[in-house]
Amino acid sequence: MIFQRRYLIVYATLLAATFLLSWQNPSRPLAGSPFNPHQRGGSPDSLFEGYNTLFASSGTCDHCHGFDAAGLASVDAAGNDVNVVDDWGSSIMANSARDPFWRAKVSHEVLLHPDLQEEIETTCTKCHAPLGNFHAQFNEQEHFSIAEMEADEMALDGVSCLACHQQLPQPGVALHTGQLVFDTNRIAYGPYEGPLVTPMALYSQYVPEYGSHINDAKLCAGCHSLITNTVDLDGVPTGEEFIEQATWHEWLNSSYSTDNITCQSCHLPRIEKSAVVLAAGYDTPGREPFGLHTLAGGNTLMLSIMRDNREQLGIAATEDQFNATIEATFESLQQLSLTLQATALSRTEDTVFVSFRLTNLTGHKLPSGYPARRVSVHVVMRDMEGNELFRSGGFDPNFYINGEDSPFEPHHQVVRNAAEVQIYEMVMGDVNGDKTTVLERAAVHLKDNRLVPQGFLTSHPQYDSTAYFLNDVEDPDFNYGIAEGSGSDKIYYNIPTDGFSGQVQVTAEVYYQSLPPNFMEEMFTASTPEIDAWQEMFTAADRSPVLMRSGLLDIPAFVGVANSDESSFAAYAVQQAVQVSLPAPGDIQIYDSRGSLVAVYQTVSGIRRLPLHVSTGAYLVVYTRQNGQREVKKILVVE
Repeated sequence: MIFQRRYLIVYATLLAATFLLSWQNPSRPLAGSPFNPHQRGGSPDSLFEGYNTLFASSGTCDHCHGFDAAGLASVDAAGNDVNVVDDWGSSIMANSARDPFWRAKVSHEVLLHPDLQEEIETTCTKCHAPLGNFHAQFNEQEHFSIAEMEADEMALDGVSCLACHQQLPQPGVALHTGQLVFDTNRIAYGPYEGPLVTPMALYSQYVPEYGSHINDAKLCAGCHSLITNTVDLDGVPTGEEFIEQATWHEWLNSSYSTDNITCQSCHLPRIEKSAVVLAAGYDTPGREPFGLHTLAGGNTLMLSIMRDNREQLGIAATEDQFNATIEATFESLQQLSLTLQATALSRTEDTVFVSFRLTNLTGHKLPSGYPARRVSVHVVMRDMEGNELFRSGGFDPNFYINGEDSPFEPHHQVVRNAAEVQIYEMVMGDVNGDKTTVLERAAVHLKDNRLVPQGFLTSHPQYDSTAYFLNDVEDPDFNYGIAEGSGSDKIYYNIPTDGFSGQVQVTAEVYYQSLPPNFMEEMFTASTPEIDAWQEMFTAADRSPVLMRSGLLDIPAFVGVANSDESSFAAYAVQQAVQVSLPAPGDIQIYDSRGSLVAVYQTVSGIRRLPLHVSTGAYLVVYTRQNGQREVKKILVVE
């Protein structure tokens, strides 16, 4: 980008002033000056403050955009601290370079294919350690390794402030797989027009400039659309590619893109009508709307592992900061991601028929991103004393899903027995069609029944990047309601009763797992320092799946036609009613021919006319006296 002319004079002047300030304070080095990459600030929880030839670290931004001890800047109208640096610091983005699972996975891929080490590590660090990787590219370095990342505190700053705010607007076709393009003129783009230039340029050496692309979903595409080059089991490239994740393309193929609800709208939620002062120590007007930098997604497990291993991982964020981010992530999963609609359909002598409709509320597939993630539906039927009569799903003590098939559970439109469980996930296959969790070996999608977003169409131009694969199961309810694009799936459960005819309750629970144990198995057969460290953290963690939604159905007892000719009461169908003649007070229950309850009445003895708005067909009228004696009469409703 050509440097903005209006900043030339002021910028040169400010740089000169900044040089003097930096000369007096050597802890704030100028661009390109040497620094100790492992030196932190005055407290163990401080962020690294430094520069390389392309970027500044988060610690540089912290002075103005972090916690304001005076309580004036970065607070909302209620006085709550909303500073962006602390919120970001306990996010997965901030700690992407220190992510122990990612480090283990990279080491596993390199262990399997050592000839591809430079390519693997360079590609992975583009998005997990951009301040180091793109600094190396800027200096015409072809590769950037994990070893170089470990020695570079700037690289360990993860997806830091300028990893986003220094990006240039993307071209018409969004980039992918770490193809990021940065401004090299020390411009920091923000969402507000008319930024106050002087304080920021004086302190940070960066000139703030308005950039509408900061709120464009395309800004996220470079890292959240990942295409890998497929290799065979010997590590030989096949020349084919595999779409490991396409979150941005999923958003394009949704109503969220047409409604301009961007990634930032959800992951950096806005504080509306509450002007926030942006810079500590400066008398500046408040700005609105203000985007909270919680960056909450769905990975509560990784956040808790990072929190519990802060010292070992070298993470600056505090336990309280992590707890706040975990709470926001739970809210995202449990309140903003999914709805569950439960419906009782009918009941026969040997089967209870119910359905559950899951509707995706996110602007991408659910779950989206890294292919380990999964959502599963667990259905239990109990009698009124709490005795379990049926279960589909459930977790064992190691958080494997009970009944899951090997190598993976197929998609279901109808669940008919306890050995079947609905799991929404993406499963990768290698060149031989065998399941794999090694990204370099991924060649085909063996399964992808993840819930698509609302507005998703198979006719959309991005469908080739976002297609779903239901294992040849005919499922007319998947993404269909009245028309295509419902973003939902309706699962039918035909639950066997094994002769039990009493009243039952059916419960459905929807769970989210970001790092399920079966995804770790292949990697845990190998050993590297990174895998061993991750396995220890993973095993020690509370890996309980997150309950997203639940639904409960009360199913009345099944009533057959036994003793219908021995009834001592009379019942007749009349127009939009049933007329009964009762010898004593009691309850009237009316069931359809499949055993579903359609009406209930309490009445006294004598002749009574009870309203009945039903369609034509055969019905059962059950008369229960106050002493519990029950009698049945069959009636026929005609037009």
